[in-house]
Order: sequence, then C-alpha cells, then structure tokens
Amino acid sequence: MSSAPLASVLFVCVHNAGRSQMAAGFLGHLAGDRIEVRSAGSVPADQVNPAAVEAMKEVGIDIGDQKPKVLTTEAVQASDYVITMGCGDACPVFPGKRYLDWALEDPAGQGVAAVRPIRDQIKDRIEALIAEIDAAHKA
Repeated sequence: MSSAPLASVLFVCVHNAGRSQMAAGFLGHLAGDRIEVRSAGSVPADQVNPAAVEAMKEVGIDIGDQKPKVLTTEAVQASDYVITMGCGDACPVFPGKRYLDWALEDPAGQGVAAVRPIRDQIKDRIEALIAEIDAAHKA
C-alpha cells in the first residue's frame, strides 16, 4: 500500500540539462516514492548533458532517458520545495513554498572529470534535503 509523498520538490536550472537533472536523479534514487520529484529549466536544452549522464552512471543512476522540460507556473505551484541552481529571477515565487538556491558550478560544456565534483556536491545536498523533509514530517 503506497501513501502520499511526504513532499514535492522541483529542481530548476537554466537548461534543465545538468544540475537539476542530477539532483532529480539523486532524489528519486535515494528517496524513492517518499518524495515527488520534478525538474525544469527556464531555457531548456535539447538534451541532457552527456557528461552529467556519464557522471551519474558512475554512481549507478541512469538519467539518460530524461528530457529537459520548460519551467511552468503550474510546476512551481504543485511543489513544496523549489530549489534553484542559477536560474536567477526566472522562477516564479509563490507564498507557502520553501525556496532554496544552491550555488553550484554549471557543468555545461565541461567533461566528466569536471562534472564529478558538482555531482558529489549535489548528492551531499540531496541527502541533507531528505533529512530535512523526514524531520519535518516526524515533528
């Protein structure tokens, strides 16, 4: 028997091809269906960054089948947490949402070696986010 997710999280970066896709991949992998995951971009790319796909495969997570999606007002409204990664003011703000801005280097145009440390920073932040969401629902 499945229950409703504890929270819904939307990851937003400019192209929805690197950081937000890696974050969504980690959250889905580590939290399973306990947390609903979305990602989007203010100016979506044509495809997910191949270096990000490769870096995630190295840790057993395949994001190669994902497609960059455009950021919509509806996606923000449907999310409890909105985590931006360099999208600036493109993200609409609604009351009652928890907004976080994660300052992370943009992996666009970089090779796998440069993407690995970004991936690892994202994983650390995802683990902290899961702990925060779990703690909020135990209180």
